[in-house]
Amino acid sequence: MLNLSVIIPCYHDDEKLARLLGQLQKMLYPPLEIIVVDGGRSQTCLEICTQYGAQWLGSEPCRGRQLLEGAEKAQGDAFWFLHADLRLPADPLTIIAKVLTQGAVGGYFRFQFDEPRAWPASILELAIALRSRFGVPYGDQGIFVKRDTYFAAGGHAPWPLFEEAPLVKGLRSLGHFQPLLEPIWVDPRRWQHEGWWRRTWHNRKLAIRFACGTSPDKLAQHYRARRP
Repeated sequence: MLNLSVIIPCYHDDEKLARLLGQLQKMLYPPLEIIVVDGGRSQTCLEICTQYGAQWLGSEPCRGRQLLEGAEKAQGDAFWFLHADLRLPADPLTIIAKVLTQGAVGGYFRFQFDEPRAWPASILELAIALRSRFGVPYGDQGIFVKRDTYFAAGGHAPWPLFEEAPLVKGLRSLGHFQPLLEPIWVDPRRWQHEGWWRRTWHNRKLAIRFACGTSPDKLAQHYRARRP
């Protein structure tokens, strides 16, 4: 079985992190290590990591830097990057190992909204699948990658938003980057809080501004201002 390092950036996500670590602990084939990079430097987060046998790293609250720090610490042959609020499929490590041993440099899971769902969810999931295939899958889709290829591609950008964009571009230039049919479930709370279409339009505006050259640091200020 592939030696896999799981890397989780978090920032005051204690309850969600505990649920995710509980899922990882129950896996049929557990990862080599779990590294939680805590942008809040929280004592509670440290205690949760100790409870579930995860490594804890204190960091500044910048997701790109957190991911880079976790990757530099990791010892695995491959890395799996997860957000704290995800729900995982039953046996994801076997799926990842199969894809990587068959020659892919990395890949990502299919985005699916968790419960409670609303009718726009299915439409948005299809749109996200198309965006991911022809553009960039984001960090909430469980991006995984071989260790050497990750560093060859330059790793995550040290940005608070869109940190995976240059990484995905680099990976695709180095080999096959596999989209999976297997879903990973994403917490829909932000879409519920703001409205499904309003939240989607806000995300698209950020992506358009990023593509037009707006700094990720500036975009992050608008993103944080709308968080529930």
